[in-house]
Amino acid sequence: MLSNLRASQAAHSFHTDMSTLYHLKSQLLSLVTHFRISAKFNIIKAVTDVEATTKKTTEAEDEPTTKKPKIEKKSSTASTDLPDDVDTSFPTQINPDAKTKDGNLQELCRGMLTKDGIDYLQKYKPDIFCIQETKCSQEKLPASLKVPDYHSYFSSGDTEGYAGTALYSKEKPINVTYGMGIKKLDDEGRLITAEYDTFYLVGAYVPNSGKGLVRLKYRTKEWDVAFRDYMKGLDAKKPVIYCGDLNVAHQETDLKNPKTNRNKTPGFHDDERQGFTDLLAEGFFDSFRELYPNARECWSFWTYMMNARAKNVGWRLDYFVLSDRLKKDLCEHAIQQDVMGSDHCPIVLQMAL
Repeated sequence: MLSNLRASQAAHSFHTDMSTLYHLKSQLLSLVTHFRISAKFNIIKAVTDVEATTKKTTEAEDEPTTKKPKIEKKSSTASTDLPDDVDTSFPTQINPDAKTKDGNLQELCRGMLTKDGIDYLQKYKPDIFCIQETKCSQEKLPASLKVPDYHSYFSSGDTEGYAGTALYSKEKPINVTYGMGIKKLDDEGRLITAEYDTFYLVGAYVPNSGKGLVRLKYRTKEWDVAFRDYMKGLDAKKPVIYCGDLNVAHQETDLKNPKTNRNKTPGFHDDERQGFTDLLAEGFFDSFRELYPNARECWSFWTYMMNARAKNVGWRLDYFVLSDRLKKDLCEHAIQQDVMGSDHCPIVLQMAL
């Protein structure tokens, strides 16, 4: 499996938008938010689609190879302080039929727990499919949302119909755990961790600071601090691929209206942004900004209110955060803004491991 694969230095020379994982018997496996894997190249592709429900209500948490896969890039129309010749585009699509010399690429997704999400899963056939805000326990999952040929794992909270995370994996993980082992931080089902031969996959639905920032202290002083320690502990054993709805726009270029939202709207408070900065300082990096530091209008979330998506008034709240030692293996990261069915869109990561 992953343990007998070798990273290909040549793979780093091509940039494809996705996330990579590992290969089994010359087939690609998808893990998490969309992983694609191949033998020898070991390609993982990860897609993270955020919202697990398509219900148009204001939620309780008020979220503000040898052959390069063919991708589309979106050009930004936003005014920037960058020179005209600086490329601010980023990939929005991946080619599900892309091949490497070792076989087909498959994907890892973070998706919607709806029929649209399951259709997406069946179309792209990711090795791993990660979902946030499931609002549903595995026991109560409708038959129409069960997927053959996948091992599925659900982390549910104490409050029915609230938060929750899930993971679908073609390959059975070595081990799956739920939460961080801290009762008061684990009672909402926000964290699921799968261990594979050569890495950990962490899917998270990070707490929103809430309307009026009523949960800001809980988010930044408790959750963020404990989670940073949790990630450091995992990283000391194996590299980590962390994905999900992280409920933070890290930089001013990660939301449409930074000036009017700063320190007023959950997701763009200085303390939340600093918490993300502190996590990166512990030996992790934001895969999208690593590849596209100048990208603009790279939103993954649009509120259902005020026709925000049609106006393209959005936020980048969904991320792949990787251990620094995986930087050499990073190939591509796409934000699939054209995929509908939620107020979030899928994100895709590709790596050569």
